[in-house]
Amino acid sequence: MTEPARILVVGGGYVGMYTALRLQQRLKAELRGGAAEIVVVTPEPYMTYQPFLPEAGAGSISPRHVVVPLRRVLARCRIVIGEVHSVDHAKRTVSLSTLATEEEGTGNIRLTYDELVIAPGSVSRTLPVPGLAEHAIGFKTVEEAIGLRNHVIEQMDIASSTRDPGLRDAALTFVFVGGGYAGVEALAELEDMARYTARYYHNVKPEDLRWILVEASDRILPEVGEKMGRYAIRELRGRNIDVRLETRLDSCEDRVAVLSDGSRFPTRTVVWTAGVKPAPLLAATGLPLDDRGRLRCTAELTVEGAEHAWAAGDAASVPDLTADRPGATCAPNAQHAVRQTKVLADNIAASLRGHPLKQYAHKYAGSVASLGLHKGVAHVYGRRLKGYPAWLMHRAYHLSRMPTFNRKARVLAEWTLSGLFKREIVSLGSLEHPRAEFELAAAPPPPKNGPKTG
Repeated sequence: MTEPARILVVGGGYVGMYTALRLQQRLKAELRGGAAEIVVVTPEPYMTYQPFLPEAGAGSISPRHVVVPLRRVLARCRIVIGEVHSVDHAKRTVSLSTLATEEEGTGNIRLTYDELVIAPGSVSRTLPVPGLAEHAIGFKTVEEAIGLRNHVIEQMDIASSTRDPGLRDAALTFVFVGGGYAGVEALAELEDMARYTARYYHNVKPEDLRWILVEASDRILPEVGEKMGRYAIRELRGRNIDVRLETRLDSCEDRVAVLSDGSRFPTRTVVWTAGVKPAPLLAATGLPLDDRGRLRCTAELTVEGAEHAWAAGDAASVPDLTADRPGATCAPNAQHAVRQTKVLADNIAASLRGHPLKQYAHKYAGSVASLGLHKGVAHVYGRRLKGYPAWLMHRAYHLSRMPTFNRKARVLAEWTLSGLFKREIVSLGSLEHPRAEFELAAAPPPPKNGPKTG
């Protein structure tokens, strides 16, 4: 008997999950007969659909509906909750740690493979800004989105109950750094939510809240085109959102945001969405990287010069065969990633069966972005849309890309119900410290001081 061909998928995000899902379909006979095995190593047991994070943060979608449980979707795969730290492709092994190895203190373990799919995604790109690590909040995970929602409502609670005008102003000032999709959509959705929530406070009005968007370049949302980007700026400024272009965050120490234009804003909220960078794992693979730290790939989605190694999405620098200029690569966005996974999985199946490989080619169709409830911008197939039609297209497009019918139905049901009922304005910040109350109750009582009476 021969050992099954092990396909190791590193990462359970969009690319990792969709690649494994399609491999399940393409290799049914091999998986059933024991000729192949698919192993997915991922830090989390779920995939997060990141385009819906702003709506989850604003309360329009339940957090559990923007994540997809991998064990349910990838029923024919072996799911390992852990983190790969390095790759030795010459020996076809990876070094990884799991929850069990951390508890046992046994150190990293090694796992062998025959085919390797590298899809660890990306991480937030940070800069050495003083105070950033101590005070800023990211917006890349569902935990960060829900934490930010709780934080915004808590700041409104603080402002409502304090008598200190300085503390009140700082609590009601929200600074977002980064004018891409994540920053603009998160700010717009949360501003919508906070403006609605203010009606339930007797001493906090929507005009008391100050929202500031800081962008280092001269435009926001470059993916939707310059004209739609200018419209987005007008729309945000029309809602009294302070959009500052060609401006950087120089410091946020001591809860004061200092901008490169000399402005200073006491604030208790700094949200950092200024781009992403490839996962650190890529540098520990020994495989060829481009000048941005992504894996150099062929149009067949194999890693250059490395047989049996594959990549797609944020981790891969893939030639754009539809571009007019030579040497162009596909943008690391969801539109390319979801299509690359189909070619990637099909090519792995073809490689195992000795069939020829296909090349990936997709002409960029355009982009859509939400600017809050019933507001958006879109530039799709050369046509520009704004306002309600763009917002509707944004929702329809991302609903169609949401994995599994179950999740599609749940999200659609929530959207329908949200049109009939009022927003939820509850902050569940205690979820971040679930044992705090019990620890307080279980703590020994303080010693009694002073003379006894009797």
